[in-house]
Amino acid sequence: MALNAHEFMSTMEKRIAFTGEDKTLLKENADWGKEIASEMADHFYDYLGRDAEMSAIINAKEGRIHRLRETFVQWFYEMFTGMDEWGNAYADRRWRIGLVHVQIGIGPQHVVPAMAIVVNAVGQKLKASGKDEALRDALGRICMIDLAFIEQAYVEVSSAAVLKETGWTEGLFRRLIATGANSM
Repeated sequence: MALNAHEFMSTMEKRIAFTGEDKTLLKENADWGKEIASEMADHFYDYLGRDAEMSAIINAKEGRIHRLRETFVQWFYEMFTGMDEWGNAYADRRWRIGLVHVQIGIGPQHVVPAMAIVVNAVGQKLKASGKDEALRDALGRICMIDLAFIEQAYVEVSSAAVLKETGWTEGLFRRLIATGANSM
């Protein structure tokens, strides 16, 4: 069940309709994205810090919150630049970010609402800066792709762990999940 990050990126671009026009618009506004990245990190980590469980995770080690904020700022800016035209390097980096979320315990139940806070804050910043709504839409699409990587990391890591521990085949595992979902 190993994820191919490059194929996943391509699939998500098609599903979310992340277009060449979106990429051009994001690149044209990369400097603006860099300017607001730190403020968006503030919104993200202020929200997470209000949750006792998340506060414990993000402050568990000396300097972790500082490193996480730096990574957030870089991640945010990369959404505008695409690193390599939103290609393989971008996909590999997003996959690694997803795995780090799994490793340190920042689950989708925390990331998704925190990202909603950021998307809302970006929308307000766009409006105040007189930016076009098309930029908000393009940024929203790439954010959803990035969130999909984080959520998929949880699925892949969990599935791989179960398969390793039980010795089950992937087919059996998928049947058990479908059966379990049908009984709920």
